[in-house]
Amino acid sequence: MKKILALVIAGLLAFPAGAAETAEGPPDLPLFEGSDTDLSEFLWIKRPIVVFADTPNDPRFIEQMTFLNADVPALMLRDVVVLTDTNPAARSELRRTLRPRGFMLVLIDKDGGVKQRKPAPWDVREISRTIDKFPTRQQEIRERLGKE
Repeated sequence: MKKILALVIAGLLAFPAGAAETAEGPPDLPLFEGSDTDLSEFLWIKRPIVVFADTPNDPRFIEQMTFLNADVPALMLRDVVVLTDTNPAARSELRRTLRPRGFMLVLIDKDGGVKQRKPAPWDVREISRTIDKFPTRQQEIRERLGKE
């Protein structure tokens, strides 16, 4: 009974915020086609997540994009921007720099350093936990709490 009451109270408290989001729609995740994107434009501003695949029909690519769209607010809180590259024939700068083989997910921090490479889709929870361990993210959290 206590669990149900807690859920009802949590739902009522969250309702005004949820109602505003419903009227405007969910926020959009910043998404860029990687073939014409330079990583340096995000330096110290955003954390790029680069999703590579050999075709947009790759089941892993579709699953990854579904995962990313499932919790956009969590990614936006962490200043994430998503770059996609599904055309290996184009030989984009991202492909030359990061050298993917088939499907690959790459997490890049605000400092421009590649922090993780994954050959399989990751959900937002796993991505968020990894980002939250980055030193730059730890500093952002401390600054937000007023401890620095």
